[in-house]
Amino acid sequence: MSATRRDVLRWGALSGAALVLSVPWGDADAVETPSAAPPFAPNPWIRIGRDGAVSFVVARAEMGQGVRTSYAMLLAEELEVDVSTVKVLHASPGPDYRRMRTGGSGSVYGGFTPLRKAGAAAREMLITAAAAGWGVERATCRAENGAVVHGASGRRKAYGDLVEAAAKLEAPKEPPLKASKDFRVIGKGMAKVDGADIVTGRAVYGLDVRFPGMRFAAVARCPVFRGKLLRFDDTRARAVPGVRKVVAISNGVAVVANDTWSAIKGRDALDVTWDEGPNREIDSAAHWKRLEEATSRPGAPGRHDGDAAAALTGAAKRLAAAYRFPIQAHAPLEPMNAIAHVTEGRCEVWVGTQAANQAQELAAKILGIGADRVKVNMAFLGGGFGRRLGIDYVGEAVEVSKAVGEPVQVVWTRADDLQHGHFQPASAHSLEAGLDAVGNLVAWTHRVAGSFLTILDPPDLTKLNAADEAWGSSDYPYAIPNAHVEFTPVETPVATGPWRAVTYPSCVFARESFLDEVAHASGKDPLALRLSLLAARDVVKVFDYTIDRARQTRVLEVAAAKAGWGTPLPKRPGRRTGRGLACNVYDSDTYVAQVAEISVGKAGDVRVHRIVTAIDCGLVVNPLGVESQVESAVLWGLSAALHGEITIEKGRVAQSGYHDFPVALLPGTPTLETHLVPSEARPAGVGEPPVPCVAPAVANAVFAATGRRVRRLPIRANQLT
Repeated sequence: MSATRRDVLRWGALSGAALVLSVPWGDADAVETPSAAPPFAPNPWIRIGRDGAVSFVVARAEMGQGVRTSYAMLLAEELEVDVSTVKVLHASPGPDYRRMRTGGSGSVYGGFTPLRKAGAAAREMLITAAAAGWGVERATCRAENGAVVHGASGRRKAYGDLVEAAAKLEAPKEPPLKASKDFRVIGKGMAKVDGADIVTGRAVYGLDVRFPGMRFAAVARCPVFRGKLLRFDDTRARAVPGVRKVVAISNGVAVVANDTWSAIKGRDALDVTWDEGPNREIDSAAHWKRLEEATSRPGAPGRHDGDAAAALTGAAKRLAAAYRFPIQAHAPLEPMNAIAHVTEGRCEVWVGTQAANQAQELAAKILGIGADRVKVNMAFLGGGFGRRLGIDYVGEAVEVSKAVGEPVQVVWTRADDLQHGHFQPASAHSLEAGLDAVGNLVAWTHRVAGSFLTILDPPDLTKLNAADEAWGSSDYPYAIPNAHVEFTPVETPVATGPWRAVTYPSCVFARESFLDEVAHASGKDPLALRLSLLAARDVVKVFDYTIDRARQTRVLEVAAAKAGWGTPLPKRPGRRTGRGLACNVYDSDTYVAQVAEISVGKAGDVRVHRIVTAIDCGLVVNPLGVESQVESAVLWGLSAALHGEITIEKGRVAQSGYHDFPVALLPGTPTLETHLVPSEARPAGVGEPPVPCVAPAVANAVFAATGRRVRRLPIRANQLT
């Protein structure tokens, strides 16, 4: 099977977790180095010292999703140690950590079996060493709480006393794993292993890194997409106290100073002339026109079942609608930053990134040296959401450090972050449906127009298909006899990249909102319609995706029941109230359903009071982690539904901060309920899957309250008055 562009985002999480027991520890100095070399390191993930201390190296970026906690739980389960005693370390790119890319909600999915095998292999070696030392049958010994116990005699030996003997043994390639019924760690709620460090400020994020002699830089970039530097006058910039140097780099002009404030003030004082190029007149209105026109042109095929055209022609009732999803920014709390120190033939980088290996490769390419001459030190990420899969900020730091001959931290401001990032592309959606004489849905078409993710390699246009470029349009879970889905690409100068849940939020917003329109036109309850379209409870194959309609049905029923679907809503004087729902299967793996409870005032203001989420993400490693991820994803989706929109004016982003690109805040946060639907399926992703259903659930609730359809985001009061 050939790789899809969706695979590219996920494989980093899968491949990097592969267990290669024959690989020696190797790159020990790429992580925290203990005072003495570890005598027992059976694989690249685990080291156990003579004092019994267990260290675990995580090759995934920690950006709040709790991967370090989940991974430590997987290790502790099989190694038979207390999770609280495991010291978790950041990996760095090197021979043992070749694929550290963190994205696609694939970390736990990819690490579940390999990391358990890593723990089990170490456990088996320690048991073998203990049995040999005692001269007893190996089968009479067991691992227990950081030690090996001989059942018959009660003798006990701590792991630290066994490491020298165990280190001489060959690691088993297929160690036995526990049955799920014997889990004592997996499935139990656990607070983040880094929680105390994070809330007390001990956790080190990219912006926190400091060492003697480092400088700080701010970069002036062309405000127009793909514009170039013509010339600059740095006279006034050099007069700013604290400014040391001003240098041109490939992306603009960097002002280097003794502190960040001086660097920013120096940048503001620059006199720069830009070649704004052909994109200087591009604006949002023109781009929307191109997108909407594209939905009427034939596109790359996606799902094609039956004969949608003929079924539409013969339908007793037809309906059509057009939906819009705007450009979105990531806007993480910690803006982009990176430190680089370039010396003769070498480079060291300190950064929080979702793409550590790519950062290493970029630095090596810029400097013309081997990747083994570049060391990347990982820090915590103050939010990623796909933005930090881009590594442009690393390239800037490397260029600046090379130019000035000193270690330099390049820091982006909030405006830099909003105006020069990799954005979620806008998309337009044209949908049609046909109903038979009794109101059954017999035909469905969904035409999507959008732009490629430029952060990825360009797709093969000869093999372009909607399933790979417009996720959520073709892989819907419903049984519709006649359906046709297409994707038409529209070029844009805007730098684009994966945004939390990538294209699912836009496609699912259009799909689930329009399905509610179908329900209304057929006189059916939105829940009842969806359940009827899932009634077969069968498992279907859609391209490379497997969809289990029984699992989708269960989450839908749980969400509806927990939300009180069909029962009276609380009275809210002076406000109209409504409930709405939506459901989706994310990348074949995670099944989600959500119910939103909202009210709308006379002025059209929308308040979201409650969102109930039911999720089947397979076997749950850490229930607390899943709940926090769902809550985070719901608030992310709510920000996009009610607030988020990037607009383009004269070739540049109009927004510059949270004041004009607002996000969901505590005072407006609804009651969030998460219900985990039990499952024995392999653990699946959680960080992204709850996002896509939020906007359509809220929009459908708005219709229930007001009778007005929301077909474009964000939801504005003037749409509802």
